[in-house]
Amino acid sequence: MSRVKIAPSLLAADFGNLQRDVQMVNKSEADWHHIDVMDGLFVPNISYGMPVVKAIKKFATKPLDVHLMIVDPDRYIKTFAALGAFSLTVHYEACIHLHRTLQAIKEEGMLAGVALNPATNINVLEDTIRDIDIVMLMSVNPGFGGQTFIENTYNKLRDLKALIQHKRANALIEVDGGVTSLNAKALVDAGADVLVAGSFIFSSEHPLQTIKELKEIAG
Repeated sequence: MSRVKIAPSLLAADFGNLQRDVQMVNKSEADWHHIDVMDGLFVPNISYGMPVVKAIKKFATKPLDVHLMIVDPDRYIKTFAALGAFSLTVHYEACIHLHRTLQAIKEEGMLAGVALNPATNINVLEDTIRDIDIVMLMSVNPGFGGQTFIENTYNKLRDLKALIQHKRANALIEVDGGVTSLNAKALVDAGADVLVAGSFIFSSEHPLQTIKELKEIAG
């Protein structure tokens, strides 16, 4: 049984066939559905909102791993809990009172995640790491799919793993952006527990096989 979780990013799915793609992930060896919510303010793009998440939930048989790339995410914590999110990840850069936000997410029964942009140092989490269930390292600049992987992510992964161990925390490390079969093993070796892959999976001719291979490579 693989310890590493694979979370296909539905941002890269075919929105004309969303039900089909969600059901493909259901049938696959993937662990979570990864859902990116963007507001056009925090990132220079708009993805989808609550009605689409609600539609995904209707067909999904695996947990919804929701990533909010929005300003003032506190406004929507209860909303995404009601929509059935399993985990809710907010950006460190978007939270004025991160500790309070984390507690609010947990109070709604979701795993609490914090995402860091590529230019944000992992040291900013020193005081909250024990309150965090998932740390998501952005390995591309957030906002658009299909971008090139940022190589410094490996160093951040190792530093973050060391911080988690030093603080005796239990946070999972998730990597989002530019993940393929070529770097999956190296990411896991550096400390990743969850790999988010979008275009690599949904652009594949055989996405079920691609997910299976990612799972096997990641171990």
